[in-house]
Amino acid sequence: MILIKLGGSIITNKEKPLSVRRKTIENVCKALKKIEEPKIIVHGGGSYGHYWSVKYDMHTKEKKYDLKGVSIVKNSMIELNKIILDSLLKNKINPYCLPPTDFMFGNKPIPKKIKEMEKIAKSGLVPVTFGDALWHGQNKTFILSGDKIITHIAKILKPKLCIFALNEDGLYSDLKTKKLIYELKGENPKITQNTMDVTGGMTRKVNEAIEISRIGIKVFFVNGNKPERIVKAIKNKKYEGTLFKGKRNA
Repeated sequence: MILIKLGGSIITNKEKPLSVRRKTIENVCKALKKIEEPKIIVHGGGSYGHYWSVKYDMHTKEKKYDLKGVSIVKNSMIELNKIILDSLLKNKINPYCLPPTDFMFGNKPIPKKIKEMEKIAKSGLVPVTFGDALWHGQNKTFILSGDKIITHIAKILKPKLCIFALNEDGLYSDLKTKKLIYELKGENPKITQNTMDVTGGMTRKVNEAIEISRIGIKVFFVNGNKPERIVKAIKNKKYEGTLFKGKRNA
């Protein structure tokens, strides 16, 4: 079982509201076709969901947000998701759309539902889900990021590995020289947070990756603009990216 997170900066142009990177999506889907193992895909919101989240000041904390904003965020994520699904189908991959409400109750994952996702993946279908605005109860809503979804699924399904497809080669020890960090073993690297990303940007991705690696699951950060690197990481071939390699807790 492989978990793959397609970052919003890969599938959309975050510098331009409501703009999709169709050619990049197409190339990623072609690469995913080469992966024969069961897989689950999670994608971010990029210039769709994140754009509206910023506009309506919505965050990951449960709160009484503007109801119009909630509706618009959800509608935009459905629109973006449809583009991903269509591209997968075009490349002869059989996607099975699973909005997060199918396996989340408020901010808590439903283990039984997530385990069913594994059965779906092993059947030959490919579950596809995404970050979204969710109902929490008591008239409160919140943003559930795709990064957090990956962690929820990983903790329950214990996949072979998790891959985050980013708009960068991985993590850098120096942002100016872009010197790549190839492997991390429990370190907490110094990173910068993209203040325009309401779900925490790279900071959140690193935190989630560390949390996943601590239960003994390998996590790769690779450049999604070069989708062959996703395939190499899965096939244990020489890759260029950052590997989070943790140890199982006692």
